[in-house]
Amino acid sequence: MAPRAQWVESFVADDAIVCVYLADDEEAVREHGRCGGFPVDSIRRIGTVIDPMTEAA
Repeated sequence: MAPRAQWVESFVADDAIVCVYLADDEEAVREHGRCGGFPVDSIRRIGTVIDPMTEAA
């Protein structure tokens, strides 16, 4: 799928797996899900990252 969609990491919760992607658009993420055989129930665009590196910014 590169360069349209690149998987970065996933977080596993009790009832869900949340995956982080760098992607051109929502359709690229949905296509990746179809190709991999896993559901894409919702997509959210990340607007801001807050972490220890952004604390002083």
